[in-house]
Amino acid sequence: MRILSGIQPSGKLHIGNYFGMMKPAIELQEQGDAYLFIANYHAMTTVNDAAALRQMTTDVALDFLACGIDPNRTAFYRQSDVPEVHELSWLLSVICPMGLLERCHSYKDKTAKGIAATHGLFAYPVLMAADILAVNSNVVPVGRDQKQHVEVTRDLAIKFNNAFGEVFTIPEPSIRDNVAVVPGVDGQKMSKSYDNAIEIFMEGKPLKKRVMSVKTDSKELKDPKDPESCNVFALYKLFATEAELADLAERYRAGGMGYGHAKLELLDKINAHFGPIREKRRELEADMDYVEDVLCQGARKARSLARETLNKARQAVGLE
Repeated sequence: MRILSGIQPSGKLHIGNYFGMMKPAIELQEQGDAYLFIANYHAMTTVNDAAALRQMTTDVALDFLACGIDPNRTAFYRQSDVPEVHELSWLLSVICPMGLLERCHSYKDKTAKGIAATHGLFAYPVLMAADILAVNSNVVPVGRDQKQHVEVTRDLAIKFNNAFGEVFTIPEPSIRDNVAVVPGVDGQKMSKSYDNAIEIFMEGKPLKKRVMSVKTDSKELKDPKDPESCNVFALYKLFATEAELADLAERYRAGGMGYGHAKLELLDKINAHFGPIREKRRELEADMDYVEDVLCQGARKARSLARETLNKARQAVGLE
């Protein structure tokens, strides 16, 4: 089974990214032939600063390697190092109905938020389809908000195969329903765009300030509190054992415990979990030649598959 995941380098990664995408991607290394790419072409739909794009791409590489991506088990690469996906994207574009893209909610959502309505943003699902089909992915793990893009990929692959012969493997989405929605410090879903995130590699005073700013209700120290409606408890749940959760919930309900105490316990959990990962990242940052070698090795593996797929597609449509 071949599994593909990708992430955009569009800002500093936070604990919502970690539990929502990074940790599941790392766990997938045990389940099949894993491919993971840094989607820097896709990021260009929202990032138009060259220096920022380079730095964020590097940051994502460091972050994933620090968090546990094993280059011996996962082909880890930059999207821009596999140029075959662009030619494949064009071959898919010429058979892609406009209506298929016009129905994609991601484009509508992003333009509604003020992102420029460019062709790149509109055609984003076609490039995503090329990413998936280029390496003959069988499974694409996605959240529910990305399921439609995998469905577009399936539609395009089936349409192409019907028109030109069996070229593409038809992928299946793997919906991560068991991934909890991680609240930001304001109680909304944690997101870079909402400025409510707790970054994975934030530490020291900035981290403490961010954790202490998590929104809570106005109950006083002596009052009993409901753990299930508390943003601090929801974040603590990501890191704690069942016994630790039960203990904190009991103290919430008994009263006499303030939210400030709970926030400090959350801070300790975050530091305990990410402390070793932060140290690993510092080591990697001091050896960028190794990081570059990992990305180039992953790109070679991905390009080998992508070139084979592209050659079949070119021959099928009459370019060879």
